[in-house]
Amino acid sequence: MLAAAASILGFVSILVRASDLGPQAISFWRLCLSLPFMAAWFVFDLRQRHRRGARFTLKPPGWKALGLAGALFAADLAFWHAGIKLTTVANATLLANLTPILVAIAAWVLFGEKITRGFVFAGSLAIIGAVCLASANVQFAPERLTGDILSALTSVWYAAYLLAVRAARRAGAATVQVMFWATVVGTPLALMITVGFNEPLMPPTLADWWPLLTLAVVIHVGGQGGIAYGLGHTPAALATLIILIQPIVSTAAGWLLFGEALTPVQWLGAALVLLGIYAAQRFRLQSASAGG
Repeated sequence: MLAAAASILGFVSILVRASDLGPQAISFWRLCLSLPFMAAWFVFDLRQRHRRGARFTLKPPGWKALGLAGALFAADLAFWHAGIKLTTVANATLLANLTPILVAIAAWVLFGEKITRGFVFAGSLAIIGAVCLASANVQFAPERLTGDILSALTSVWYAAYLLAVRAARRAGAATVQVMFWATVVGTPLALMITVGFNEPLMPPTLADWWPLLTLAVVIHVGGQGGIAYGLGHTPAALATLIILIQPIVSTAAGWLLFGEALTPVQWLGAALVLLGIYAAQRFRLQSASAGG
């Protein structure tokens, strides 16, 4: 599920670039347009639980984690979309891929999730691979410095969001709860940020709605929903490594859609990411078997 969700998220940068709106307005519509679908999913799940005689049981810390996840995701989108607009896609992707390092350390401190030597080795392979993927198209220049800084800070916000989701899931929150309430909290925050930056809110033409709808339905409901589901069943550090499939998909999409040639270094990077993810999963299974 995490791999499939990460593959969906690999198209974010393309869709953000396809919209003529400002980055903050895109963030708002991405959340706002997903709300009806989230609400339908939430109601459907409630009815299914009612038929089974089950109900949501969420510990008080879980509700705090849900609210925090919504606020952090709004901040993440604000920085991520702005970074994509102000720098190259390759720069934004490379700098945002610092997330696994931050999550691994924080998950160890907050949740006691152990970091083994094998996992460090596997994680290093995957991160080096992600760097190789982006390196062929990375262009550092003074005029892109703001976008580069925003993209780097995106990794901090997204790491914090993933940890908040992990905390909510550990407290008993279902996937639909996480997605619905985080979106409810994040939408008005994204609107306030858009108004604060004085960005036009409405798309200029009907054709401009399609990237926004795709971001809302496919990316947010499908992609982020898959991430939320996966974080309920996978350690946070391993989950962030699996999410590194995202830059592979972004690079492949650029190759297939825009004819961007792949260099040998990028092919090597993709192989290292996949090898690192596979090794991390193997080390985790061996560790669980030894512990059991």
